[in-house]
Amino acid sequence: MAAPFGMTNTNIYLGFDGGGTKTECVAVDSSGKALGRGAAGPSNALRVSYESAITELKLAGAGAVHAADADHDVVRGVCAGLAGAGSAAMAARIARSLEQIWPQANVRVITDAEAALLAAASTGPAAVLIAGTGSIAIGRNAKGEVARAGGYGPWIGDPGSAHDMGRRAVEAAARARDGAGPATSLTPAISVALQCAAWEHVIEQVAAGPESVFPRLFPIVVAAAEAGDPVARNILSHAALDLSKLVLAVVGKLGMKDEKFPLARAGGVFGRTLLLDGRLDSLIARVTSRAQVGALSASPSLAAARLAIQLVRERK
Repeated sequence: MAAPFGMTNTNIYLGFDGGGTKTECVAVDSSGKALGRGAAGPSNALRVSYESAITELKLAGAGAVHAADADHDVVRGVCAGLAGAGSAAMAARIARSLEQIWPQANVRVITDAEAALLAAASTGPAAVLIAGTGSIAIGRNAKGEVARAGGYGPWIGDPGSAHDMGRRAVEAAARARDGAGPATSLTPAISVALQCAAWEHVIEQVAAGPESVFPRLFPIVVAAAEAGDPVARNILSHAALDLSKLVLAVVGKLGMKDEKFPLARAGGVFGRTLLLDGRLDSLIARVTSRAQVGALSASPSLAAARLAIQLVRERK
């Protein structure tokens, strides 16, 4: 069937980067050139309901297809890099759902960390540290061996993540109110940020939805730390230490301590304050001084889309 006027009938490929806060999708042509992008809400099926995660993936994908002036039926490949897709069973379940949405496409589901690693370097030794709603480090050595650390979700810790720092901020504020910890500007700032007239209302919001409340408080921690609050500065310092441990665990597993390799930082925690970024870089340099710390060379969603092209070609 011919494409509607103004639409392309060129085959396109979708790449997703989905986490606990948002989902991004890019549509590319067979050369890997980006044609359109879409965005939606969280698609980590371990943090939101499975049905909600699939809905957000569908919305982000539809947005990218529309932005590319393409038709639903010309999607030939889909690769989704998703937080919460670490188990083979969950990845397979999500893949089946995506196959129903785009029945003409070859579908692959990987983790968001794997997509980020591809974005850092398609081959060769590389590592990525992701810190947003959650946290995880992943790396690949010259032999092609892959190792990871973290990524276990907020129930076990997600050390150094926005969720973890928000939780620590509320804990510190509560201790200050009780006289069991030092006074901190975080106490009134949290109430204002959550629009709570009384501290009891803060507790009610946390009890009702900690996974939506804690990450939202990360900017409050940054602002307080930049203003000199010792408690907030300590939270950032602790986060940097936790994140460095994730990196060093991966580097140690892969025997990359003395090697030169790109180490990319990704996620909403970074680029906010040198109090965190600078401390983290210093800690990493003490153990793996040849790592080249920087940003991703491409977006994880674009890397996933290009992998979708490769997977379709390998099937032919």
